[in-house]
Amino acid sequence: MNAADGIWALIPAGGQGRRMQSAVPKQYLPLLGRPVILHTIERLCAHPRIQGIVIGVAPDDPHWPSLVGELKHLSKFLGTAPGGETRAQTVLNSLKELTKHARPDDWVLVHDAVRPCVRQGDIDKLISVVTRGHSKKSPLPLKGGEGEGEGVDGGLLAFPVSDTVKRVDNTGRVTETVSREGLWRAATPQMFRIKALTHALEQAMKTGKEITDEASAMEAAGGHPHVVACHTDNIKITLLEDLALAELYMQQQRGKA
Repeated sequence: MNAADGIWALIPAGGQGRRMQSAVPKQYLPLLGRPVILHTIERLCAHPRIQGIVIGVAPDDPHWPSLVGELKHLSKFLGTAPGGETRAQTVLNSLKELTKHARPDDWVLVHDAVRPCVRQGDIDKLISVVTRGHSKKSPLPLKGGEGEGEGVDGGLLAFPVSDTVKRVDNTGRVTETVSREGLWRAATPQMFRIKALTHALEQAMKTGKEITDEASAMEAAGGHPHVVACHTDNIKITLLEDLALAELYMQQQRGKA
């Protein structure tokens, strides 16, 4: 990586967490006595390579204003961007806010607001793999991201699928067992050049392409992001029982993350 390349972070936090079936969006639920999102922001801000962070927040979010005072001690917190109807729109709005501080060829780490347990060492691995030998001449992802080094079109933390996978019909009956060879579960952070990700999201939204994460937008633009295996404690808090598991992981990580 060029010594002048910047590394920034972005957290889309405009979701309402309906699967949690809670009146409070999941990113604001208490974890070790503090909202989940505060743990996530502090975890990213603590990484020495990350220069600044932008949070995408819904314009009518009634919970966010009460947290702003708790972020004053974080010099890397750059502010918020308006959340959109979808994750892709929230990320795009946040990228535009980030360009007030960063350059188009800088890197951005997009991380879920409800993954507060990500380890510093896993972020290190992601940065190392993605930046090793990556060209910055093209505004679009490079072709052919197999293996390490030249041609890695950004990357993402992920988990290899270890369970047997079943495909079922709409009645719940198994129709086939799917080979898990080569299957990974995507996690975050996901890391790309700011300009390339912005372009990929804009193009995907114009064509109506379904975007479930930033890597899928880059794939639609012709890229082949590299998966980087991370620890399984980098969980996404989706259900109420996930809070207890995240609390256990964070207690175990203290002094080790």
